[in-house]
Amino acid sequence: MTAHQHEIFGTTDKGEPVYRVRIAGGGLTANVITWGAVIQDLRLEGHQPPLVLGFETFDLYPLHSPYFGATPGRCANRIGDGRFAMDGKQYQLQLNENGVTHLHGGLDGLGRSNWSIVDHAPDKVVLRITDPDCRAGYPGNCTVTATYQLKEHGVLSVIYESSTDAPTLANVCQHSYFNLDGREDALSHDIMIAADHLVAVDDRQIPTGELMAVADTPFDLRDMGPMKRFKGPEQVLFDHNYCLSQQRVEKRSVALARSLHSGVSLEVRTTEPGVQFYAGFKVDVAVPGLEGRQYGPFAGFCLETQIWPDAVNHPGFPDAVLRPGQVLRQETDYVFSKN
Repeated sequence: MTAHQHEIFGTTDKGEPVYRVRIAGGGLTANVITWGAVIQDLRLEGHQPPLVLGFETFDLYPLHSPYFGATPGRCANRIGDGRFAMDGKQYQLQLNENGVTHLHGGLDGLGRSNWSIVDHAPDKVVLRITDPDCRAGYPGNCTVTATYQLKEHGVLSVIYESSTDAPTLANVCQHSYFNLDGREDALSHDIMIAADHLVAVDDRQIPTGELMAVADTPFDLRDMGPMKRFKGPEQVLFDHNYCLSQQRVEKRSVALARSLHSGVSLEVRTTEPGVQFYAGFKVDVAVPGLEGRQYGPFAGFCLETQIWPDAVNHPGFPDAVLRPGQVLRQETDYVFSKN
């Protein structure tokens, strides 16, 4: 497959062809599939292992993928009890997480649906999907465009643009699981996130509405330090939204991860008000991944740039409502380098 072709990678259970495209630029190469707008593979020149978790064949994705490389939505992350009110009307979304929570747009959300290719150049691909009115309980037909481009100096540029024909919730993100050295887990990586607070959650991981200051807690990632850290005798299990700002802003640097074993670093620059840092502790994949790798707990970590979870239900959280005539533009650069 040359840099400007696409191939059939598999077929959905509805009989739709799933295409895979290859893009290259800036020292990076990526394979992207139309199902879920998934980044299936990502490589950095001079570094042999893949930078992301994924599968070699399509059939494993619907059965085994915990959103590897996907674009979950229409509203990523969690909505408590799957309920929200908008313009005086109550809505009930599908409860696809333990029967009590709406997660990542539901069972057949954007991260598990087949997108269309609308543009493909050697260094970029543009995908599009329309999430239909009432799917999983969402109002309105919402169209999302994903643009992945590989730019100079190791930049994977991710731009999402969403529009709707009726007021709705909208918030998508890139859900790649990164591993910067190809080792069995990423716990020896160092990480920094430039946030003074995170969203406090209950035992269902639903926001309480409170923000927790990270100072003097194991969740303080403002200085570079190990991903593996402890709260007393127990290891901290990161799956938390770090509050970067109260609203969307000009793109700025918000996070940095690096492996001292490989010398590979990942910087995250984003317009988004939050980043969900998930350390992958629930990963337990029964089948081999890329290059036959086994993916167990902490095999990769996510830095999902997005609106804060359950924002629609908490006054003072960033606005997750999208209205006709508006375009929600969410822009993130994942920047890779090697010492």
